[in-house]
Amino acid sequence: MLSDLLKKNRSYRRFCESERIPQEQLEEWVGLMRFCASARNAQPLKYIPVCHKEECEEVFKTLAWAGYLTDWDGPEKGERPAAYLIQLLDTRILENCLCDDGIQIQTLLLAAVEKGYGGCVIKAFQNEKLRELLQLPDYMRINYVIALGKPCETVVIEEMRENQFKYWRDAEQIHHVPKRGLGELIFKGE
Repeated sequence: MLSDLLKKNRSYRRFCESERIPQEQLEEWVGLMRFCASARNAQPLKYIPVCHKEECEEVFKTLAWAGYLTDWDGPEKGERPAAYLIQLLDTRILENCLCDDGIQIQTLLLAAVEKGYGGCVIKAFQNEKLRELLQLPDYMRINYVIALGKPCETVVIEEMRENQFKYWRDAEQIHHVPKRGLGELIFKGE
């Protein structure tokens, strides 16, 4: 079952925007973070759920999408995320979240996939503009924006060849993601 969820968990960048994600669902997923491992058990991460259409549109304006797809400015209207979870670091608790951010994001994305949704982790955002939009106090640092929704694109995993790791889209707009084979992940010495 975990294997199936991991294979379905792709970085989706186009969504069925009209299929909104309710606030309660976002809060349920955030509630799962309580059970994640946390360095020093400090639990310094917080989340801002964004699910109302108008707020989602404002967050969208602060984001950059898919660096390798240089001729694509991001999803068109109708294909944009239906919700966001914005991951924050509360620097009053810790200045560095160590590995907590990745653990929690993977948990969130697997939970979303289990419910038929998908997401994309975004680090390319206009920090000051987004901070202002969210009215964040100085001690809150934005780590990531996680875009969420019902995927409306096909993402295909394929074997990586000749260290060509960049994802790409074909003429039918199918998103291809090369992955290294198991033999490349196990180090056997020089």
